[in-house]
Amino acid sequence: MGVSTEELWQDFLKVAQEELGSRVVDTWFKALQVASWNSRDRLLVLRAPNLFVKKWVSSHYHDFLQAQFARLFGEETVNVRIEDNLVPAAPLGTIAQKQQVRESLMVVQPARALAEAVYPSVLSQKRRLTSKSPKEAAQAGEIKPELFRDELVDRFRFDTFVDGPSNTLAFSAAQAVAENVGRLYNPLFIYGGSGLGKTHLLHAIGNYLRTTGSRARIVYQSADHFVNEFVAAIRKNKVAEFEQGYRLIDVLLMDDVQFISKKEQTQEAFFRVFNLLHQAGKQIVFTADSLPCDIVGLAERVRSRLEGGLIADIQVPSLETKIAILQKKAELQNYVLEDDVAYFVASAPCSSVRELEGLLIRVVAFAALMKQPLTVGLAGKALSQIKDVRKECVTGLPGIARFVAKQFNYTVRDLRSARRNKDLVIARHAAMYLMKQRTAFSLRDIGLFFERKDHTTVIHAIHNIEDRIKKDPSFAGQMRQIEEGFISYDLRSGEQASIATASFVSMSADT
Repeated sequence: MGVSTEELWQDFLKVAQEELGSRVVDTWFKALQVASWNSRDRLLVLRAPNLFVKKWVSSHYHDFLQAQFARLFGEETVNVRIEDNLVPAAPLGTIAQKQQVRESLMVVQPARALAEAVYPSVLSQKRRLTSKSPKEAAQAGEIKPELFRDELVDRFRFDTFVDGPSNTLAFSAAQAVAENVGRLYNPLFIYGGSGLGKTHLLHAIGNYLRTTGSRARIVYQSADHFVNEFVAAIRKNKVAEFEQGYRLIDVLLMDDVQFISKKEQTQEAFFRVFNLLHQAGKQIVFTADSLPCDIVGLAERVRSRLEGGLIADIQVPSLETKIAILQKKAELQNYVLEDDVAYFVASAPCSSVRELEGLLIRVVAFAALMKQPLTVGLAGKALSQIKDVRKECVTGLPGIARFVAKQFNYTVRDLRSARRNKDLVIARHAAMYLMKQRTAFSLRDIGLFFERKDHTTVIHAIHNIEDRIKKDPSFAGQMRQIEEGFISYDLRSGEQASIATASFVSMSADT
């Protein structure tokens, strides 16, 4: 492979910028290096700086890479393989010796090579972490005491954070940043709804650095605190001192950055502080409740700075992740949470992990006060006292499964089994249909509850019930009875509405 291959790589970056935008190119593709090209096998090997980048690019842009390089090489197909090791690749033909020196750095100084691969400009900055601790710096007067606020919460660590599909990018990026301060994804911007784990990840970054012997000066603060301190600086005529107070910190972790919106003077100070830190290669991590482009009242130049690094979102967790979160929280409290209770509590539609944890605390405390084992029934009693949660909990997946199972004289275990006799299939399909009608859970979540590998079974069940409702007025009336009976179902006492189930059993003979 000669220099022309490097030129093709530059051509690819131009095409990628046009097709996917500068954010994708700067964050992902510029982190890659061309390792080798085998014309006989039509194999292009790219090297990623770490496993995280390799996995993300492979899962999101592999087809794009292969299609574009097939066009650039003039081949019908090109296989692209991405490796994440830092072992020097074979000599690249006529590439200058500078490339070989660069690759040797990857063996001798992997961290420096990693920085160069991702953000070459960082190495041109003098960014040496101080040998003093943050508290020593504050006591020495190098950092204002009010700026150094060691408010990191010990329990918010990476090992206590439950990784799932709803947060995997944010979690992985936060870990990568903690392990490569100032060298990867700077700034890192994490956004999502309240109570989903953004603050947890900010603290986890700080706690990782604090517990691994790093001497980095870490400042964690909310944007609201930044605003209040800036206002105080204006009153004291010490704005310059306020901004320069950030000069000697190494890591800024700022929560809820949306609070600086619609505050012009604050945003000007924020802009200067950001530039001060970023130009010095210091690590910056922000959280917000929405994307920078969706924050109303944010100056364009501030918005562009927030969008200049990696943006990762955190979404409402799936049922599977909610169950894992509950079990992790219980484990941390040395409490054994049975699977059926975890399913039940997780099935209560909650908009945040914080709310979910609140439900867990309530049911555990209720069981302790009642001096009874924590069962699904007891959990139902505990949650039934909460306004608006009672109905949602009743309409949770376990509640629906129990109700429908009783109507057909089956157990929940029967519904979740692989058995396929006609009566049981009708009951199972009815339960899946009711779950979709009465909860906000996804088809995947419903399939997971029934221990199915994918959601196609659920789709088939729902379509089957819907078709029968359209074609059979009698069946439609019977399903309406089930839904009406379920509304009056009282989970606390286990009582159920009086529904004649004989007709449901007999209707299976007509299928």
